[in-house]
Amino acid sequence: MVTVLSPRPDLWTLDPGVLHLNHGSYGAVPRRTQEVMAGLRREMDANPMVWFRTVADRLAASRHALASYLRADPAGFALVPNASAGVTVALATLPIPPGSKIVLTDHAYGAVRYAAERYAKAHGAEVDIVGVPLEADDETVVSLIADRLDGAAMLIVDQITSGTAKIFPIEALVAAAHARDVPVVVDGAHAPALIDAPAAAGADFWTGNFHKWPAAPRATAGLVVAERWRTASMPLIVSWSEYDERLPERFDMQGTYDYVPWIAAPESLRVLSDLDWPTRRPQLTALVEEGSRLLAKALGTGIADVGQAPATMRLVELPSSVDLSGGEALKVRVSRELKAEITLTGFEDRGFVRLSAHAYNSPADFEKLSAGLPRVLA
Repeated sequence: MVTVLSPRPDLWTLDPGVLHLNHGSYGAVPRRTQEVMAGLRREMDANPMVWFRTVADRLAASRHALASYLRADPAGFALVPNASAGVTVALATLPIPPGSKIVLTDHAYGAVRYAAERYAKAHGAEVDIVGVPLEADDETVVSLIADRLDGAAMLIVDQITSGTAKIFPIEALVAAAHARDVPVVVDGAHAPALIDAPAAAGADFWTGNFHKWPAAPRATAGLVVAERWRTASMPLIVSWSEYDERLPERFDMQGTYDYVPWIAAPESLRVLSDLDWPTRRPQLTALVEEGSRLLAKALGTGIADVGQAPATMRLVELPSSVDLSGGEALKVRVSRELKAEITLTGFEDRGFVRLSAHAYNSPADFEKLSAGLPRVLA
């Protein structure tokens, strides 16, 4: 196995008796950030009136810190609970003429596809799903999608696909869509901390989660809106902030929402900084690559060739004998019998283990999974 910077499980409160190899789903909040959250909640509950009088300034400070981390224009950066909410804001903002279509790919996240179907139906439009082969190169990806943009109200596309761990050529797709006057919505759910300046691709809307690789509290995500659409973009919940003229502020105050995760999120960015993330990230990539090879050898399969693959996520193919129709039950069985948390995914009638890791992982985690998973899958 590859040598990496020393794992730091001490920075988290994760159960040491469990193999945590699915950071890409729900993330894991560092101990320090949990302590900040606990302090904020004590303060809120000691005097809720004072808390809600002061929360706006704290939100503004946090929002600026998160926008700076993404290298995004703070005037166009709003806080939302998750990337699905960000995509839904875009769907509610962009014009969808009757008879038009919303273009997605077959790699799109399920909740995003459902949201597109809801808005298409409400506007008398349709959803057009473009098939993109798992192994397609960038030129092929752009060509396949560009050919379907005639009559499109918008293109919704992943920056890093959730189910298939593939990086899409966002800059080229934005250029192709804008050449046809088609707005682009980028689902960057996995991009923060894996792609430098992920929101700088020129999309009309970009949204990404901070609870994944930046390890911020869950329900913390960002929405970056191009200047053209800022006046029209509104939060999904109508509250007092609805009447603020500025985009970021009107998204801040959503009634008695729990703002603690948003305010505490910058502490997780400081944890990443202390971990020397620019050095650790490529070493974690090497760790996951080597761990994937080890698991593929144990299963007698291979690693999916997705072209560009994001740091710290890989797809290991499952044996053809594994039936993914009961995928959730199988994950529960792996959790119970092997004390391992993984995720299973399928694409084009192929099944995969999607492995992902963070600074708390070590080579031993992959060795244990490789030793036990073939037995559970048998």
